[in-house]
Amino acid sequence: MTAVDPGGPRAAEQAWRRLRPQLAADAEAALGAAEADAFLTRVEVALVDVHAPLVALYGQRADPEELLDRALRLVLAAAAERPAELRVLDRRREIDPHWFQRERMQGYVCYVDRFCGTLGQLPARLDHLAELGTTYLHLMPLLRPREGENDGGYAVADYREVDPRLGTMAELEAVAAALRRHDMSLCIDLVLNHTAAEHPWARGWLAGDPAYADFYTAFPDRRLPDAYEATIPEVFPDRAPGSFSWVPEACGGAGGWVWTTFWSYQWDLDYANPEVTLAMLGEITWLANRGVEVFRMDAIPFMWKRLGTNCQNQPEVHDLVQLLHALTRVAAPAVVFKAEAIVAPEDLVPYLGAHTRERPECELAYHNQLMVLLWSSVAAQDARLAIAALRRMRPIPTGASWVTYVRGHDDIGWAVSDTDAAAIGADGDAHRRFLNDFFSGRFPHSPARGALFQENPLTGDARISGTAASLCGIESALEKDDAAALDRGVRRLLLMYSVAFSFGGIPLLYMGDEIGMRNDTGYLADPERAPDNRWMHRPPMDWTAVGRRHDPATLEGRVFAGLREMGEVRRALPALRGGAEPSVLTAGSDRVLVWRRRHPRSGSFVGLANFASMPAVVDADTVTGFGTYAPVLSSDGPLEVRGRGLVVPGLGFAWYAEP
Repeated sequence: MTAVDPGGPRAAEQAWRRLRPQLAADAEAALGAAEADAFLTRVEVALVDVHAPLVALYGQRADPEELLDRALRLVLAAAAERPAELRVLDRRREIDPHWFQRERMQGYVCYVDRFCGTLGQLPARLDHLAELGTTYLHLMPLLRPREGENDGGYAVADYREVDPRLGTMAELEAVAAALRRHDMSLCIDLVLNHTAAEHPWARGWLAGDPAYADFYTAFPDRRLPDAYEATIPEVFPDRAPGSFSWVPEACGGAGGWVWTTFWSYQWDLDYANPEVTLAMLGEITWLANRGVEVFRMDAIPFMWKRLGTNCQNQPEVHDLVQLLHALTRVAAPAVVFKAEAIVAPEDLVPYLGAHTRERPECELAYHNQLMVLLWSSVAAQDARLAIAALRRMRPIPTGASWVTYVRGHDDIGWAVSDTDAAAIGADGDAHRRFLNDFFSGRFPHSPARGALFQENPLTGDARISGTAASLCGIESALEKDDAAALDRGVRRLLLMYSVAFSFGGIPLLYMGDEIGMRNDTGYLADPERAPDNRWMHRPPMDWTAVGRRHDPATLEGRVFAGLREMGEVRRALPALRGGAEPSVLTAGSDRVLVWRRRHPRSGSFVGLANFASMPAVVDADTVTGFGTYAPVLSSDGPLEVRGRGLVVPGLGFAWYAEP
């Protein structure tokens, strides 16, 4: 007789047969017959994606069937508590599971306090977002953080409360409802890897409460921390070196080294303990029932530790995400996950489910590689690195989509691989140093006004802070009152967004980019923020400047009109919906990035972007599909035809599509 694989489909079915009768009775009592039937069907569909990770993660530590039963009862309770309006949304999303791939999807990212002040004031600003075409609003960290320094809100002290400076959880629910009325989805950050040291779980763990035993990791001496740190890269080497912090109360009060990958006040959760996973599942489903539709899964690559590795992207991380994803969607089918995994491309794609066998994990992931390559191409006025690197990326599953962006809340780390650099005859380390020099303004004649972040004097490594407009040269042009330089800066900004809007996936606008907002030094007056220069690209929204958005003679008018037009044209192009990967083409110029999207049901699209300040000629047949594609958008009107070539103006872009 063939042995049953404890993590295989047969074992899952056997466990389900034993658990189903009582769960079915309880579901009918909690939900009613029709809803219970839908719930049980969702369980059966998700069963393998729940049972297999439970066995892989915890089969040696606990009874997987008992864990399965507890997990299903947790999501049943969440389903029973789900508001009626959200259940209607669940039905719509089950009918249209790829809703997030539609060509009309467009995102906006902001801090509540920087955008409008408080959650109560946010609904009054939704018309501005609607004017841009926003269908997806990502509100930066808003769950209650620890007092004092809190890593910009990523040190969460309570997942079920809102930062009191921003409002209340009831107001967040009201915002979610207002967004749904505007056909917009709410996205918030979910910090998975760690909690604040002040979180009740952490306090209970320190106090020896058995309910929180093994929620965190501590060592009584430096033997194991030193062994781990031998292979773990530092995240904040200048202000938070190492990955462990001494906590006098740890280890039964004798003191111990607590795992703190990021800051000393952010304690890493130990997901080797199944109780941690179930506790986090409870927080996710509770927030989903408040109206959150998209969870930005913060710092997920760090969720599992293994000695002798960099403690990132371990196989168990993918089991964890698969498990949390499957269970969440049993309770709340309208919800999707977005991976915040700023890692190498070969490590990134698996978070979208691309393994030897596809496994559902996150529906969305940031296309960090594309963002970095856009800035690299602007600095070098050369698209060769982007062409080489993008061609080398693995395709993602058809049910997943990228989130494409130009600028985010964080610093920009130069994720340029030595392999990709070598492919064009460049030295990776030298190119990364060039990018830091260029965007910090140290490179001769650079127009950028960024700042180095976390510079490591021993290795020369650094990242870059600065708003998109300032990095594009708009700030320096205004300082010099140089109209020609200002024009180039605006063209750089729109050029990069033209790629983000059409490369594939959901384009994100970072708050203020739509009006060309520049660096803000006001953060220096705040002692909590002054040490972190990332706040220079997190300025308060300038609503006076927003008022100039319809004046074409102003900076704000030029940028706003350009981005708004991109959104309008995008929404009319079914070829830009998700579910198809772009291919990078060779079109005869190293300065121009050319990409094609072929959607199996919606036709073809070709986009091109010239990163050089001088015109470039590309092959007309490649771009136009031998004359079958028509121009639909261009920075400079119809492209000039020169022989068998098309002339792309300096810092110009164009879109072509099948009529």
